[in-house]
Amino acid sequence: MEKIGVVTITYNSEDVLQCFLKDLIEQRYQNFILYIIDNGSTDNTRSILNNISDKRIKISINRNNLGVAQANNQGIKKALNDGCDQILIMNNDVEFEPHLIDKLLSVQKKKNASLVAPKIMYYANPDIIWYAGSKFNKWKGFLPIHTGIDTIDNGYYDSICKVEYAPTCCLLIKKKVFEDVGFMDEKYFVYFDDTDFCYRILHHKDHDIYYAPNIKFYHKVGSLTKSFVKMNKKVYRGNFFIQQTVRNHIYFLKKIGGLYSIIYIFFLFFINNIRFLVNPKIKKNFSTFLLINQSYFKGIFL
Repeated sequence: MEKIGVVTITYNSEDVLQCFLKDLIEQRYQNFILYIIDNGSTDNTRSILNNISDKRIKISINRNNLGVAQANNQGIKKALNDGCDQILIMNNDVEFEPHLIDKLLSVQKKKNASLVAPKIMYYANPDIIWYAGSKFNKWKGFLPIHTGIDTIDNGYYDSICKVEYAPTCCLLIKKKVFEDVGFMDEKYFVYFDDTDFCYRILHHKDHDIYYAPNIKFYHKVGSLTKSFVKMNKKVYRGNFFIQQTVRNHIYFLKKIGGLYSIIYIFFLFFINNIRFLVNPKIKKNFSTFLLINQSYFKGIFL
C-alpha cells in the first residue's frame, strides 16, 4: 500500500481547518501523513494545530507568510524525504467524502496517470461546478479555462478524461513528476503556481493528468485568499488578488516565451486597463488603476 503525503498550507484558516481535518482523518485509505505548513497565521489557527494529537500529522510553522508555492515545496520535500510514494496537495478550505483518496488512486491506476484531480463543486452552491477538467487557451494568454464552470451538474461531465490543467486545491501527484519536472516556482507568491506547474508537465510529455468525476468534493472558493471584498453592498475583486494575478500572468507568459507571448504581454497592458474601465467587479478609483499598472510592470521585471 502506497504511502501518501498530504500537503496543506494554513494561513488564518481557523474557520475551515477543523472540517478539513475531520474529513481527512475519516478517510477509508489510512496510509497517509498530513504535512501542515503554517504560513504565519495570526488568528486561532495555531491554537487548533497545537491541540492535534494524531501521530500522522506533522506541523511546520513559518514565522512569516512565505507564499503558496514556497510553502507547498516545503511540505512536498518533507514528504518525499519521509519516503512518501505520492503527494496529495490540498487546500484546507474544502470538504470531501471518506473515499477521496481511494477513488483518486483507483483512477490513477486505471488510466496509468501520474496526476489525478476530482470534480470540484462550489461549497456554497453544491449543485454548481467549479472544476470539471481544464485546458490551456492560447487566445487568452495560455490561461487554463475550467470546463463546466458555473453550470449545474447534470451528469454531462461524468466521464474520466485526460486534462491539461488541474488546480492544486486537490491534486494527487506521483513522486516521479517532481523528479522529472521539478517543484513549484517560488516566484509565484500565490496564483499561477499550479498553472505554471501543469504547463511544464504538459510540455514534458511523460506525465498525464486525469480528471476523476465520481468524487464528492466541495471548495469554499476564495475563502482564504479573500479574492473578493464587499463595499457598500457591492462585491469587488480584492487588491491582493488583482496584484498577484496581473503580475503573475505576465511572468508566466515570459516563461513560456516566443513571439506570441511577447505580443500578448504588450496587449495585456491595454486589456487590463480596459477591464478596469468596464468590469463591474473592479473598483473604479485611482489607487486600483495604479495597482493594476504597477503590478503589470512588476511582472515584466520579475
